[in-house]
Amino acid sequence: MSTRRSPESLRSARWYGASDMRAFAHRQRTQQMGFRRDEFVGRPVIGILNTWSEMSPCHSHLRDRAEAVRRGVIRAGGFPVELPALSLGEVIVKPTTMLYRNMLAMEAEELIRQHPLDGVVLMGGCDKTTPGLVMGAISMGLPCIFLPAGPMLSGRWRGTTIGAGTHTRKYWDEYRAGRITDDDWLELEGISTRSTGTCNTMGTASTMTSIVETLGLCLPGATSIPAVDSSHAKMASAVGERIVDMVWEDLTPNRIVTEASVRNAVEVQAALGGSTNALIHLVAVAARAGVALPLDAFDEAARRTPVLANVFPAGTFLMEDVYFAGGLPALLSRIQDRLDLSCLTVTGRPIGESVGRAKVWDDEVIRPLDRPVTTVPAIAILRGNLCPDGAAMKPSAATPALLNHRGRALVFDSHAELSRRIDDPALDVDETTVLVLRGAGPVGAPGMPEWGALPIPKKLLDRGVRDMVRLSDARMSGTHYGTCVLHIAPESHVGGPLALVRTGDEIVLDVENRRLDMLVDDAELARRREAWTPPAPRYERGYTMLYQRHVSQADKGCDFDFLEAGAPTPEPEIF
Repeated sequence: MSTRRSPESLRSARWYGASDMRAFAHRQRTQQMGFRRDEFVGRPVIGILNTWSEMSPCHSHLRDRAEAVRRGVIRAGGFPVELPALSLGEVIVKPTTMLYRNMLAMEAEELIRQHPLDGVVLMGGCDKTTPGLVMGAISMGLPCIFLPAGPMLSGRWRGTTIGAGTHTRKYWDEYRAGRITDDDWLELEGISTRSTGTCNTMGTASTMTSIVETLGLCLPGATSIPAVDSSHAKMASAVGERIVDMVWEDLTPNRIVTEASVRNAVEVQAALGGSTNALIHLVAVAARAGVALPLDAFDEAARRTPVLANVFPAGTFLMEDVYFAGGLPALLSRIQDRLDLSCLTVTGRPIGESVGRAKVWDDEVIRPLDRPVTTVPAIAILRGNLCPDGAAMKPSAATPALLNHRGRALVFDSHAELSRRIDDPALDVDETTVLVLRGAGPVGAPGMPEWGALPIPKKLLDRGVRDMVRLSDARMSGTHYGTCVLHIAPESHVGGPLALVRTGDEIVLDVENRRLDMLVDDAELARRREAWTPPAPRYERGYTMLYQRHVSQADKGCDFDFLEAGAPTPEPEIF
């Protein structure tokens, strides 16, 4: 534990503590809002970065939670200030929230830098808000604690458990096949997501909040508390109280997010059967902390640690069940021999303390190591002449018979073309065909949307086909399933081999040997390369132009090159 800091050493003292005219103006303007001088001078100023929005159903309760945080901050002797941050509501934000993750990371970093803050509470949970907030806070380096928005309540429909996202895709296929009526579809639309909060499956939201908790940036057990449970508000208050002590202790993220804690998070991703999106986000988060994380680390962990969280889409339960089964600490207790339990957390204590106290209350929801949900790995990293820098897939959510497959490619050059042609009765396709989508990567789309779970052609749905091998340089929602190869790198738009595939080429997927290849000889590929013309830039102004010029590829985390490198940005001068 660090020596307790003095009030004079607080960062906010640079704004409020001096006796010059500028400090007078800072105190004057703060008092203009109705605060007494002794409420903020000499006390830790805590920024509450809130991604609340009425366009983000996952976060629509965070306005109330900010008040609970405020209570905790005041009780601990701090001064809370709420700052709105970019809200990235998955599904509603277009063209994709991934396009704006880096914008949120930049905003979080600069919001913290430009204001007289000593510590920050990061409020988010919907897919890209978690890594975006954490990336920015790590780069800024002040004491920070993440407050997860929490999952929505479990859904039911006609006696069947409904998982957000997972069953949307499943029932959409059934609807397209004519097995669900219009009235059924409308009924599902109205009842399948029954409360505020993030997706209740092991999608990207719960995967990433679980990873951030494993990194040590959440209070133990916070991740799985349902958004509308009274315990969630109590947790928010405890977060507000704890961040004040973290400031006095100078407990900064560089002491928490280390190579060891990152490796813990990789192991937990495997045990969760988590979203493939975690690969991109954790690589980016780790890089902000100065930790190099190769993709193969995820593959190695998945070979070693089986899926133990029996949660959709790989399993049969939902996040509310995980909460009652003991939450993330209970899952960590199952694999504690594979973790570095000495890693520090926001509690100021090693993660091993909470893991040692954890109990698993339901062995069906959080399985023991000798009875995993599946023996198929949660993640596989593929290499080959189609993906020299790697590609990712989720074998645990794929059809076993398709994990070793050879088929003829059917190529779509854009999502618009895919949508236009996929249900054409004349489409030359059968169940052995390999569907290929390109132009969907970080630069090409832009923003790498969740287009990777390509739809099954209607003519095949009508024949009972529900899965096919599908390849793309896109991502896939963590709530989805199927034999989908994703994140092919380099992407087609920058000249990756995916740009050279033609309809009719033979594609071989060999998951056991971690290979993805097109059976085209090197001489022919060289001819195609010579004839290939780079696509013209689609955007010439604004943020999207900046994104396309500076975003890295999927295997590098899709961060901006100018945020990954260079000396730390200096603190602002106080004039």
